[in-house]
Amino acid sequence: MKSRVKAKWVRISPRKMRLVIDMIRGKEVEEALNILHFSPKAAAKPIEKALRSAVANVINQEGKTKVDPERFIISEAKIDGGLTLKRFRAASMGRAMRIRKRTSHLTLVITDEV
Repeated sequence: MKSRVKAKWVRISPRKMRLVIDMIRGKEVEEALNILHFSPKAAAKPIEKALRSAVANVINQEGKTKVDPERFIISEAKIDGGLTLKRFRAASMGRAMRIRKRTSHLTLVITDEV
């Protein structure tokens, strides 16, 4: 049984999100949720939300059959860059400097197959 979840347009830069996703890649879901819940990084919150959604998707797909969410592992976790919002800010000597507000796309796949 596999479950895939995507979170698009997350307003955190991909570089910062990859630091957090590297901590949980290949781990069991229960262990990954503990790592994310107690991580001080801001990127941990949307990743934890997406992971909980993936577990809920597995439970809803199976319906009435019994599913043990503790036996699932994170088989694939990747962060892609999304659209960059371009803004301008005043700089010295009457100039304008560009500010890039980066976004990310998160893809998580959990599976019970080893």
